[in-house]
Amino acid sequence: MFTEDAYGMFEMIRPAGKPLVQLMLTMFGLSLLFASLFLSDTKGAIETKPDGVFDLVSVVLGRLAMIMTAFIVLVMFYEVVSRYVFSRPTLWANELSLWIACFVFLLAGLYAMQQRSHIRIYIIYDMMPWWMQKTSDCISVLLIVAFTFALVWGGYTDAENRFMRMETFGTAWDPPIPGIVKPALLIIIVLVCIQAVSNLFADWNKAPESHTPADEIDEAEIENIRRTLEEKN
Repeated sequence: MFTEDAYGMFEMIRPAGKPLVQLMLTMFGLSLLFASLFLSDTKGAIETKPDGVFDLVSVVLGRLAMIMTAFIVLVMFYEVVSRYVFSRPTLWANELSLWIACFVFLLAGLYAMQQRSHIRIYIIYDMMPWWMQKTSDCISVLLIVAFTFALVWGGYTDAENRFMRMETFGTAWDPPIPGIVKPALLIIIVLVCIQAVSNLFADWNKAPESHTPADEIDEAEIENIRRTLEEKN
């Protein structure tokens, strides 16, 4: 099993001409996809129920980001044990955790857009009549669309060049982080833009909401804390 011809992490990011590595990566990717689909059927206590055209896609990718966060923990745990217990630090743990974290950050932004959980200031918005609120929403979405267009317009050529030459990170493990992350950034920003437009249509006919400081209180979390304290006592 452990021979000189065994595949390591260096070969895992260079699968060309290695059918076994390609098969393993394909199976791993499909496993992540099916796990994300399975977890998307569950709804958290404070989650917004998917009700837009694009919401299900964002929820599935949000679940993928949650799974990837757990992988970062596993990678760093492996590195700590390998370094401080066996005195054999890896060459790939830092770059791999950084690589995964890039996608967690990007996909979390898409999930936050679907959940309407980005920071918003409601003081003036709540004072507006319905038609003015909708006008503000339209202006906000138009700004997002304009930003997305400018980002794709200005970054497409650079992203394409990085991807075509599969630009690497320049370290000992040398993963193609720039060649993968830069195109992914543009793609996910477009998905965020689509989700923003989907939110606008999904929320158009909803009744106006009023916001108070009490909205920030998580009743489910408070109940869990209370139950934990009771169990300790």
